[in-house]
Amino acid sequence: MNLFLIGYRCSGKTSIGKVLADRMEWSFIDTDDWVTAASGCSIKEIVTTSGWPVFRYWEQRALIDIIQKDRQVVATGGGIVLEKRNITLMKKSGKIIWLTARSETIRSRMMADPATDAFRPALTSQGAAEEIDLELAQRTPLYTWAADLSISTDMRSAVATAGEILAYLIRNREPIHPVEPENLCGVINDEIVKTQN
Repeated sequence: MNLFLIGYRCSGKTSIGKVLADRMEWSFIDTDDWVTAASGCSIKEIVTTSGWPVFRYWEQRALIDIIQKDRQVVATGGGIVLEKRNITLMKKSGKIIWLTARSETIRSRMMADPATDAFRPALTSQGAAEEIDLELAQRTPLYTWAADLSISTDMRSAVATAGEILAYLIRNREPIHPVEPENLCGVINDEIVKTQN
């Protein structure tokens, strides 16, 4: 089993994914990092020189390779749900968690992230605010259809969000951790308490 995090840019997939992988003692992998390593180009370089369809090809190759293994937390690209085959591949390989955030939250996080200009190519010819609203409107039905669980990351820490995801997995008796569920619950509760103090 693998755990796939989907959602728009800056919804927290990487930061939350790393916390989850650490707590579950699983591997963490980012599909964008896989594409960059395999292609030898940044995402922005691929899109600028070859276009979005070529990037989507690389993204699907990444997913096909990644699902050959188990016990991984996978942070996916925001548009991975645009290819329905990707959703099918993820569903067959594990659980899909949709990390949601309001457009205002996403815009604020993108503006604060120095990696935005260098690594996040524009998706449309619109301005930032219009692009986010447009893309969310297009993708939200796909995120909804794909997800086993959706969880808001607005005004929440990565640790608290990861704790809620872990609690969901435990309630559903998913095979997620080498230790007893009771011990894992203790870890989750301790971490959530820390974020509230």
